Amino acid sequence: MGTLVNLRTARKRAKRRQAEQEAAASRLEHGRPKAERALAQSRNDKARKGLDQHRIETGDGQ
Repeated sequence: MGTLVNLRTARKRAKRRQAEQEAAASRLEHGRPKAERALAQSRNDKARKGLDQHRIETGDGQ
């Protein structure tokens, strides 16, 4: 016979685990200093600009 599982506690555990994962994702996204965010943004902009400069224009509207 299998072990008994209290569904209420299992749901609470799952909810806590989900909340912790969301909090960790939020910390990664919002937990950086302003200078670090600005540096990352400028690097992304520079990379995007470099790719756009190397784009080949075909003249067919694309």
